[in-house]
Amino acid sequence: MSGSSAALQPPADARKPVRHPDAPAPGELLGAHYGGCFGCGGDQPHGLHLQARAGEGVSITAEFTVQSAHQGAPGLAHGGVLATALDETLGSLNWLLRTVAVTGRLETDFVRPVPVGTTLHLEAEVTAVAGRKIYSTATGRVGGPAGPVAVRADALFIEVKVDHFVQHGRQEEIRAAMDDPDQVRRARAFEVNP
Repeated sequence: MSGSSAALQPPADARKPVRHPDAPAPGELLGAHYGGCFGCGGDQPHGLHLQARAGEGVSITAEFTVQSAHQGAPGLAHGGVLATALDETLGSLNWLLRTVAVTGRLETDFVRPVPVGTTLHLEAEVTAVAGRKIYSTATGRVGGPAGPVAVRADALFIEVKVDHFVQHGRQEEIRAAMDDPDQVRRARAFEVNP
């Protein structure tokens, strides 16, 4: 991405990301990390319902179709919705590292308009890890996975403990997520976003 700030440049001693041995296999659908998530959750009637799949290494592909509820200007996707799609895609990468992390910084370039009804094809990868900092990049294309770039972003995620969500989240939802008998779903509920 052109013009990324210095905060999104990995330090010289950053290491190459390593896919966790228990990460989903390439091609496997990741599923929603939390039903109530606006980005990927199925319980949000106007959410993005973003579908992400594990890729090779520490990468994923994802897609979502822009609905009329997602528009800003008449007939076009709202820029904030597109930024949300990038953030959700980038955050899903942390599942391949098996790391609980939150968005620390997200820089987005809007390259071309995305009309309502368009399926946005997203690709993301972790580029480096330095301590608790995870550096990643993503692009969103229209017209197919090889189509023209419409949006792109660079991001910095910060590894946190689950306590971060317990301390800052609304207690009703925290209790419901913690009481889920499915261990994987319970762990994934706390994987992304501040």
